[in-house]
Amino acid sequence: MIKELDVVLRPEEAEVSEKLKLYVANKLRIKSEDINGVRFIRKSIDARRMDVKIQGRVRVFIGEKERVIYSLTNFREATKESVVIVGSGPAGLFAALTLLEKGYRPIILERGKDVHKRRVDTATLSRDGVLDTESNYAFGEGGAGAFSDGKLYTRSVKRGDVNKVLSLFCQHGASQDILSDTHPHIGTDKLPRVIEAMRNTIISFGGEVHFNTKVTSLIRKGERVIGVKCSDNREFMGPVILATGHSARDVYRFLYKDGYSLQAKDVAIGVRLEHPQALIDEMQYHNKNGRGLYLPAASYRFVTQVRDRGVYSFCMCPGGFVVPASTEEGALVVNGMSPSSRGGKWANSGMVVQLKMEDIPYQDTLGMMRYLEEVERNCFSERYKAPCQRMVDFIENRESSTLPKVTYAPGVVSRKIDEVLPEIISSRLREGFVDFGRMTRGRFVTNDAVLIAPETRTSSPVRILRGDDFTQLEGLYPVGEGAGYAGGIVSAALDGIAAATELVKKLEG
Repeated sequence: MIKELDVVLRPEEAEVSEKLKLYVANKLRIKSEDINGVRFIRKSIDARRMDVKIQGRVRVFIGEKERVIYSLTNFREATKESVVIVGSGPAGLFAALTLLEKGYRPIILERGKDVHKRRVDTATLSRDGVLDTESNYAFGEGGAGAFSDGKLYTRSVKRGDVNKVLSLFCQHGASQDILSDTHPHIGTDKLPRVIEAMRNTIISFGGEVHFNTKVTSLIRKGERVIGVKCSDNREFMGPVILATGHSARDVYRFLYKDGYSLQAKDVAIGVRLEHPQALIDEMQYHNKNGRGLYLPAASYRFVTQVRDRGVYSFCMCPGGFVVPASTEEGALVVNGMSPSSRGGKWANSGMVVQLKMEDIPYQDTLGMMRYLEEVERNCFSERYKAPCQRMVDFIENRESSTLPKVTYAPGVVSRKIDEVLPEIISSRLREGFVDFGRMTRGRFVTNDAVLIAPETRTSSPVRILRGDDFTQLEGLYPVGEGAGYAGGIVSAALDGIAAATELVKKLEG
């Protein structure tokens, strides 16, 4: 027998299986030894008071074996037409898996290396300050999301079947906890294995995955896209799903040059803000002793308005670290990530300000992209060291004479953030921090926290225009974050699934 039950638990009851089983047995008025398993199907933390509770719903297996609770997807041997997929981030991978459900052959072309070789290159960048412009934290198998905590929270529930995305992750090795947690994540230490498993599925059913294969142009026949050309002059023919990610700026340039329809897009930029995790735990759980033995590392989300522009936290990484996410020589970008345990001593998040086209001097299609490139070059130091300033020093507009230990491996240099970010960003960021301090009775604002600049890759600065059927021209399907239609792993995956589904409809006529 299987029963479902709403629960309100103490943290230790939620984390210690025997205590959870005893709680459920008492609620159902049965013996705990009759329960073979308890699985959360929904789980969230209520930390509004010091007496923190875990709320949710559980599935109880009584007198029978505990079973898998996610939906399995069946794939078919790829015996039908080939479809070219440019990029192996979440949009590309999930588009490929969707094609395999219908028996179509995905051919994935990835400019970077496989997810394990990427790790060698990202380590070299962090340790030695040497950048591989084709294999880094943004380019390579899995895309930027492969090394950014694997956050799977999304508000894009109307865009498709989120449960299918989560189930496909579980089917390829992710923990089933992602099906129940309010803010699910896989972790940067575990996500590469999941991505590799997806690649193996694609290949085993007849698909192809080509690494170190950089697409440099699309092949057209009149008003129809029929394939792609690569930097080594190889050509791959078929309808094209363009899933390149928001950092592939060379793609925007060749599309613009070749007359495809693009549009400049508003973005948000700012810094990575790093706090001691213990301080965030104490603040969020209202307890001077922090999170204790059973609660996870606390996260936060802040948003305010400063002079008609949003100022907000972005991509919060509890127990994580800050990494160099540059893709171009002489330009600096930072990002954050955390392992599945979120067990590090520091927390970081992007702290960013809305930037609209009217705020910048360039009003052409690639203007916002060029503006961001200028910011990234202005922040660059040798060996990809990053500008850094203590939080209170920044608010009070003074240079930091000393800096605390930070997680950013290439190292930091003391600089006033006002000198490296545009005034329209830094001034609003300063006022936003003051607001966040008021919201937390001053606890959030501390000189133990540091700003590390710049965070400039929150979203694409260009949108590749498309119609309701996902196409721009017949045979071209721009998808995901790189097309300007998604923001995060799950929304990009949903976009890839939807585009592949639409493409199959057309192929089947």
